[in-house]
Amino acid sequence: MNKPGTSRSQAVDGILLLNKSRGLSSNQALQRIKRLLNAKKAGHTGSLDPAATGMLPLCFGDATKVCAFLLNADKTYRVTAKLGVRTDTGDAEGNETGTATVPELGPGDWDALLQGFLGESMQIPPMYSALKKDGKRLYELARKGISVEREPRPIRVSEIELLEYAGHRLVFRVRCSKGTYIRTLVEDLAEKAGTVAHTSHLHRESVGHFDCADMLTYEDAEALAADSRDALVHRLLAPDAALAEMPGIILDGESEQRFREGMAVRTPSAVQQGLVRVYGPDGDGDFVGVGEVTDGSNIAPKRVFQRQ
Repeated sequence: MNKPGTSRSQAVDGILLLNKSRGLSSNQALQRIKRLLNAKKAGHTGSLDPAATGMLPLCFGDATKVCAFLLNADKTYRVTAKLGVRTDTGDAEGNETGTATVPELGPGDWDALLQGFLGESMQIPPMYSALKKDGKRLYELARKGISVEREPRPIRVSEIELLEYAGHRLVFRVRCSKGTYIRTLVEDLAEKAGTVAHTSHLHRESVGHFDCADMLTYEDAEALAADSRDALVHRLLAPDAALAEMPGIILDGESEQRFREGMAVRTPSAVQQGLVRVYGPDGDGDFVGVGEVTDGSNIAPKRVFQRQ
């Protein structure tokens, strides 16, 4: 058998939920798994900072067409904050820029402060971020000691709970919308408490509806691939697994063909406007792609998948 990464790349379709380890960039993690699978085409769904760990959905082959939909999904994080110390980056990778006394608050007080972040709000992105200002990444400016004005952006926190509190260590879980900066959330929390803080560890537990129990570490994936490439391929989730929150529609044979050819088709029943998963009539339904219902009776193709 060829060792992983030594044979010619092959077509493989599916999603692998990687439990990314600390110190790896998202692209480095993607390239490692891509080599194990000898995959032709690959992409990831939203970056995790090198210092962060946890769920990084990796998409291969046709599954790369669902990456954009996963980018919009809510995400859940387990956050560990170090109270009383501020850093320039907002995390443990940065340089200490200040200290402050930590008020003597109990777990109930901290939980009450956390609950104050529930719902929709506006958040100012940190300077150490990949956002651009006049064509320059903010972190590039920050490394030069330059700070620029940033526009607040809307975020949503749907769940937040205190998990642990001891001394200068605070641990909480938060489920939030895309674009939420956890480092900024920690700093804002500390400010409300009358102190400073930074994120000492960040672990992403979920993306959308994906379960952390389905994650594999790189070592897990490497062990499977060492047995056989197929053993690792069989652990991939189907591309439509990323779209479980969308309603599903089954088309008849003629409508399926028209949809695959890029034409809008009639819905078999009344459906609310929005994105839907589209299936063909064979067996349990061959996944055809993603459509958009515009008026309750027509589905326009948004992403079309190859026939399996």
